[in-house]
Amino acid sequence: MKSDKIGRREFLIKSGAWGVGAAFATAIGAETQDTPAKPKVDKPTKPKAEKQRIKLSTPSAEKMGWRIACQLYTFRDRSFYEALDVIASLGIRNVEPAYFLPLSKEKPDLKTNESLSADLRRELKQRLADHGMKMINYYAPINADAGAFRKIFDFANEMGVETLVAEPPAEVFSALDELCKEYKINLAVHNHPESAESKYWNPESVLKVCEGKSKHIGACPDTGHYVRSGLDPVECLKRLKGRIVTLHLKDAAESGKRDSRDVPLGEGKANYTAVLKELYAQKFRGVMTIEYEHLSPQLVEDVTKCVKFVEDFAKSLKG
Repeated sequence: MKSDKIGRREFLIKSGAWGVGAAFATAIGAETQDTPAKPKVDKPTKPKAEKQRIKLSTPSAEKMGWRIACQLYTFRDRSFYEALDVIASLGIRNVEPAYFLPLSKEKPDLKTNESLSADLRRELKQRLADHGMKMINYYAPINADAGAFRKIFDFANEMGVETLVAEPPAEVFSALDELCKEYKINLAVHNHPESAESKYWNPESVLKVCEGKSKHIGACPDTGHYVRSGLDPVECLKRLKGRIVTLHLKDAAESGKRDSRDVPLGEGKANYTAVLKELYAQKFRGVMTIEYEHLSPQLVEDVTKCVKFVEDFAKSLKG
């Protein structure tokens, strides 16, 4: 994911909608001339399913303990609610919203975050349940304002979030660790490409803020951003061994170039087969979030390739 400032500017550029329509026909029983007409009896209708069961596209990865999710920044050209249908069609059951992205097309000023009212939170949970999905991670606005932390944790707890993904300042990690232990929610430190504003672009800076903290505090390595920073993702993962909580799976076309575009996993400079081999060697078990930053008419196709790459790797281990 790009920084909040960039993300806010980009996701407002485009908006799209995904819709589906349906038509129903009712059969009427015929009457005969010799037989008196019977009273019409309505056929019982099936109750609306409370939960749509998504056909999982990564069963082999799931068996390994790799739970695939989708970061909503991938589909920032539409609202959270609109994106759910697309993500479901990809066979993905877990999502990671970003706090600055819109909740619905009808009310674009409402963001998917802890500022939502109680009614809107219930609506959000119901939308997820209707799709058979879970908000497993949440990219959260955790900064130096310690007074806002509990509100974020309360929201995450209500939504069933397992891990908060964020880039907090170093001085607040002790307070965050206590809340993580209290709520039993993890905090994973995310990296952006190297810049003056990027505090955690290399593994050493992440390990430093994790030092002395509970296992609830760890890393969310973004492999594509390692490529953009000119780092070797495999070596970065080795340095973070034992502290990886969750990941952003991403590949980039060029190494050492901050604005290098995303490409499907395995088609860039991250050496993605080696990345997955390293995670397998570390016995990593947890959420792996696919995030794809390049908007194009082929977006769904590109994300499908990313999902397939992970599943094909998992299948290959059986052979």
